[in-house]
Amino acid sequence: MALSSTPFRVPGARGAGRARPVGTATRGTTNPNRLRRMDRWIAATHGLVLRRHGARAFAVDLGYGAAPWTAVELLSRLRAAAPLVQVVGIEIDPARVAAAAPYAREGLSFLHGGFEVPLPDGHGTPPTGGARGVGAPSAGEADGPVLIRAANVLRQYDEAEVAAVWQRLRRRLAPDGLLVEGTCDEIGRRHVWVALGREGPRTVTFAARLASLERPSDLAERLPKALIHHNVPGRPVHAFLRDFDHAWAAASPYAAYGARQRWIRTARDLSADWPIVDGRGRWRHGELTVRWEALAPR
Repeated sequence: MALSSTPFRVPGARGAGRARPVGTATRGTTNPNRLRRMDRWIAATHGLVLRRHGARAFAVDLGYGAAPWTAVELLSRLRAAAPLVQVVGIEIDPARVAAAAPYAREGLSFLHGGFEVPLPDGHGTPPTGGARGVGAPSAGEADGPVLIRAANVLRQYDEAEVAAVWQRLRRRLAPDGLLVEGTCDEIGRRHVWVALGREGPRTVTFAARLASLERPSDLAERLPKALIHHNVPGRPVHAFLRDFDHAWAAASPYAAYGARQRWIRTARDLSADWPIVDGRGRWRHGELTVRWEALAPR
């Protein structure tokens, strides 16, 4: 699906031109708590950066879908770690922005836009003619988003388009900002995401509800678009999932103590051969994070 940048006029924009939002509308499937695993990880690993920005920190929920639940939940979860953070939900479908209007409140706003992330000049204000936004933050509130979360957005795109989208979004980040892009199932039991800084991709995180997981490679169907087509013999991500399954099988005696203990043992053994960057504190949540370079297509 092609990315669009055709210019058009926004009614009420005082004659100023505004580029058409970049991207295409997703299916919009949204369920409450679908992104809880990703949100929990963001709050734990990026909360310090969000707190450091104080009232100038804002996070973007990009492509929140047909209902605003994920943006509402993101605000709640991030404020547990950074009480002053603001969340901006951005949707390419103006009808979805209008439907989200009743949920706008202090710290939570909604804007019409796409991959261009319509928060220009490093501030939290919408573009000229921003009447399409609901409850938008005021000028000077941030130097670009401290977080952009794009969940279940790029799955519908061609793999060849991913690098350009990543680059566009990374350029919108604050200097110490984070882009988190990934895919999960409809009720959030299985989730894989890539974390990127301005410099590029950093890590890949696998997260699951362990009680429903038969083997780690079951997460393969939720690989982000940048990796999913590379899960074939001879590619790094395929080798990683193979070793993940082997370590899981070897840790089967620990299942007697529960799936969590089996996962922890699996992660410890896997870290002998792969650059796992987290530890027991995250493993106990059913997470495991590996450096991007180890899984990157090549």
